[in-house]
Amino acid sequence: MIGIVDYNMGNLASVRNAFNLLGSETAVESDPEKLKLYDKLILPGVGAFGDAMEHLKERGMDEALKAYAASGNTMMGICLGMQLLFESSQEFGEHKGLGLIKGHVQAFDTTRFDHPLKVPHMGWNRMFTKDHPLFEKLDSEHYLYFVHSFHAVVDNANDTIGRTEYGYSFTSAVAHNNILGIQPHPEKSHKNGLQILQNFIGL
Repeated sequence: MIGIVDYNMGNLASVRNAFNLLGSETAVESDPEKLKLYDKLILPGVGAFGDAMEHLKERGMDEALKAYAASGNTMMGICLGMQLLFESSQEFGEHKGLGLIKGHVQAFDTTRFDHPLKVPHMGWNRMFTKDHPLFEKLDSEHYLYFVHSFHAVVDNANDTIGRTEYGYSFTSAVAHNNILGIQPHPEKSHKNGLQILQNFIGL
């Protein structure tokens, strides 16, 4: 059973529908005490980092997610959910994250270009991936759907398993032991996105 964490900051229906297409049993879970009952967790997210962390703290989800991560079970953050895995974010101030992966989240640097880099980074883009079970059987191009204005910067390069070019190369997927994160939306990424979710089911 896969739990989809509900903290009032995610597009839960789209994520659940994608798993339903794959025939996987899921439940949307808003009770932090019940997270431990799931074999795997998805942490979705849409919106601002600081607001998301406040919602997690108000519900006691922050500590429950840390306990789940410590249990060794697999969890994956999607989009903002991936960013929340890091230690901090500079989005509208300085905010502490879950601290499950060392690094921080920052805005796209638009100052290094002669012409403005359009932010948010929105639409289809290619992910250049490392050899990892999350990316098995993807087509050769690895195009996925992105919508974000901030991106992760990892402290340990070994935690990066996917990179994407948008003005410059940035980390778009991470893995640290049992903790995974992916910046694009697999539930909106057609065949490749469904394959990533299928691979996640099989981990």
